[in-house]
Amino acid sequence: MKHQRAAAAGLVVVLLWASAFPAIQQAVPQMGTIGLSFTRLAVATIALVTVGLRARTRVPRREDLGWILACGFFGMFSYQLLLNFSERHVPAGTASIIVAAAPLVSIAVARLLFNERITGYTMAGSAVALCGVTTVCAARAGLSVSNSVWAVVLAMIVQGVYHPLQRPLLRTYRAIEVATYSMVAGTVMTLPLVPFAWSSLAQASGAGWAGAVYLGLVPSALGFVLWGFAATHLPTATVTSLLYLVPPVAVLIAWIWLHEVPTPVELAGGLLVLAGVIIVTRGPAVGAALHRPAPASVAVPEPTAP
Repeated sequence: MKHQRAAAAGLVVVLLWASAFPAIQQAVPQMGTIGLSFTRLAVATIALVTVGLRARTRVPRREDLGWILACGFFGMFSYQLLLNFSERHVPAGTASIIVAAAPLVSIAVARLLFNERITGYTMAGSAVALCGVTTVCAARAGLSVSNSVWAVVLAMIVQGVYHPLQRPLLRTYRAIEVATYSMVAGTVMTLPLVPFAWSSLAQASGAGWAGAVYLGLVPSALGFVLWGFAATHLPTATVTSLLYLVPPVAVLIAWIWLHEVPTPVELAGGLLVLAGVIIVTRGPAVGAALHRPAPASVAVPEPTAP
């Protein structure tokens, strides 16, 4: 029964994180890049801290603050700003496809920081996925959105950096604690930029605020809590494989919600990205690269909500 609830929680997370891409596209014109980033992070922080008071979230140790600041910078501060900026022009479905390649960056960072082994599966899968990302980017280059495309590529990179940075923290803290620490750090880092967003926030409509609150409460806060539950009660390979569903679900939601129709070239590139990531994470390097078991409460490094 608990495994069934965990599987259901994982599928809900896929839906929530996929919905974040079109939700950003709807909210960012109203809230602005900085305004949406800060509002979403602040709402998620308040929600997670509130839950943490009931769950007895611990105060982090001083020696772990460096890892927490790094997670906050890459996984929250930088990722939110870059993705919000990119989705001013890049379609939501396209952004989700490019971000799906983040695990490849995680493998490279794990190699540099933790001396993880890189196998032939890793190299072959990375080459296939990078071809897919290049294909998707080239499909959008003709729309004169090169800066925005580069922004979403950078968002993919910083998210990939964030994943392995959680590993030292997950040896000591629970998944919800790591998510809370990172969210608080990202919110604090965004604070100095808020004065530049006053005009956008003051002029934002109710729909814009509703979108920002939704992104903070649902894909971010609720998504992290449900992901931690699913990762605790499901095998690593099972819960990780659910993440492959995020891009196709995001493309479907964007098609229904925003009437975005992906081009055949983008779909082909998306399939290459997914195929490459699957090759990498299903090869012999799984145990050593992305899915080394974390302590008691979580089985896999917790990815950033889109």
